[in-house]
Amino acid sequence: MTKVTLTGYIIVPKNELEPVISALVLHKKLTLEEIGCLTFSVTQDSKNQQRFNVFEEFIDKQVFEKHQERVKQSEWGNVTVNVSRHYQVMLSENI
Repeated sequence: MTKVTLTGYIIVPKNELEPVISALVLHKKLTLEEIGCLTFSVTQDSKNQQRFNVFEEFIDKQVFEKHQERVKQSEWGNVTVNVSRHYQVMLSENI
C-alpha cells in the first residue's frame, strides 16, 4: 500500500479567523475518526496567527481522496473557502 502524507499550511484571512478556529475543533475530531487516518494535525502558528500548519497521513490514496471529498461537503469546507492553501502531497510505500 502507498501511504499519503500531506504537509504545508493555510493562510486564513484576518476577518475569518474566528469561524475557522471554531470549525477546526469538529474538523479535527471527524478527520481523526475516519477509517484510514493515521495522523492529523492543524495548529495555529505561534508567530503568525493567520497561518495554520497542517500535517496529515492516510493509509492510502483512496482513503485520502475520500477524506478530501468529505471535507468539501463539510462545515470546514464552507468556512475555509477563502483560505490560501500551500500543500505538498507525498506518496510512500507502507512497510
